[in-house]
Amino acid sequence: MNSQKVSSSQIARSMASLFFILSLLCFHASISHAVYYNAPKSLTTNIPKTSSKASNLIDACRLKTAKWASNRRALADCAIGFGKGAIGGKNGAIYVVTNPSDDPINPKPGTLRYGVIQTRPLWIIFAKDMVINLKNELMMNSYKTIDGRGAKVEIANGPCITIQKVSHVIIHGISIHDCKPGKAGLVRSTPMHVGQRRGSDGDAVEIFASSYVWIDHCYLARAYDGLIDVIHASNFVTISNNFFSQHDKVMLFGHNDNNMEDKIMKVTVVYNHFGPGLVQRMPRVRLGYAHVANNRYEEWDMYAIGGSANPTILSEGNYYLASKNPFHKEVTKREVKNGWKNWKWRSSKDVFVGGAYFIPSGWGSCAPGYTRAQSFPVAHGSQVPGLTAKAGPLRCTYNKAC
Repeated sequence: MNSQKVSSSQIARSMASLFFILSLLCFHASISHAVYYNAPKSLTTNIPKTSSKASNLIDACRLKTAKWASNRRALADCAIGFGKGAIGGKNGAIYVVTNPSDDPINPKPGTLRYGVIQTRPLWIIFAKDMVINLKNELMMNSYKTIDGRGAKVEIANGPCITIQKVSHVIIHGISIHDCKPGKAGLVRSTPMHVGQRRGSDGDAVEIFASSYVWIDHCYLARAYDGLIDVIHASNFVTISNNFFSQHDKVMLFGHNDNNMEDKIMKVTVVYNHFGPGLVQRMPRVRLGYAHVANNRYEEWDMYAIGGSANPTILSEGNYYLASKNPFHKEVTKREVKNGWKNWKWRSSKDVFVGGAYFIPSGWGSCAPGYTRAQSFPVAHGSQVPGLTAKAGPLRCTYNKAC
């Protein structure tokens, strides 16, 4: 009898140890991001076994370029979804940021602001790790890429990025956090133009009346207003591979319910990790179209996907993990009391964990209508933990593929 008791105890301890090791392996990515960015610890849960056939197509494309540091512009070919046409500074020279200081009116050569306001295409990189504390909103010009690979780059503790009435912008591999409202005053937007600004809202990234914008592999947290706003007829936008955490109103697509110009808006949200400490708007959509595919949702305090003014939303192949709060299980929220049953909101291939559920509506096709170049296969939601494991800025070294 004693030997049987010892044997059972040993088996129980072994099984517990094995379960603990597997849990650590499954959630290594979430925990590493939490430590790296000083974010709250990620939730832990059982994740379904994923297929090795699933592929993050953006990362697979990027990894084809072994010598990334000498061929950075190859990244511009890797976007998918509506932002596929964004080329950023692909056809321009390399501009190196060497100085983290900022002057909104007369920026110095070597600073980030000096690079982004130029009229010619530029691929902007960074000479070293740096924290850039902007003195007012950063007004970007067309055909620019901000590429943070090879350095730890943060835009933080001040006004952040405004993409207004421009096109072909890529932002890759940087952290944007603790953003503050901008001040009313003069801000330079081109080498020839300094304009009077009313003061930005405090978004991490505001995309205003712009097209062909791609935000990829960034970390976004703790802005005064939204983390990413896509408003005023902005179109052809892809938001991918980002790590979001510690924020209330995460993403807003559409300025207000009466802004009919936003009907043309098309946004792809793919391979992102919506991490701990988020409340709502992942995204909130007005009037336009959003394809939300292969994203990982790590609970929400109000809702994950919401909208008003009859937007079209396709939720496809996402992984939704609800919190333990019995009142925070529904993924969706319509910001209207009635009249929403005709809105096209669909769920396909999604995985719902912890009691999460999605309320669909409408009838007829909800397909994104991508061109051949924009289209991509969407994996089943059970494969999302693997697809989003490297969300956020990549830790690239110059002698390895990244």
